[in-house]
Amino acid sequence: MMNPQSKSVKIAYWSTTGLFAALMGLSAVSYFANPALKAAFAHVGFPDYFRIELGAAKALGAIALLSPLPRWLKEWAYAGFFITLVSAFIAHANVDGLQGATFAPLVILALAATSYVFFRKRVA
Repeated sequence: MMNPQSKSVKIAYWSTTGLFAALMGLSAVSYFANPALKAAFAHVGFPDYFRIELGAAKALGAIALLSPLPRWLKEWAYAGFFITLVSAFIAHANVDGLQGATFAPLVILALAATSYVFFRKRVA
């Protein structure tokens, strides 16, 4: 069994978590600043207020993953990201079909899942 505090677990955790949090943080900023994303939300049929709400939630979730917060709060952040990314895949697949870009949320979800696995190993 792997030592939960081993150097390799810490490196893997912080590498995947840092990359994932950066992607979610950039995504959140883009939701507020990029007019193309406003159009993309309309394209899949979401109201504009949902873009703002989701941007704020992604920013808070990214901060939660990088901050020294209680385990349960990080678990909720991971759960929120899981729901968001699966929902993004479903929304894009429903509107645009199964194109290459439709699978981007699942690729990001794989990164989140890897981060979560190492999170669990660290706190075990």
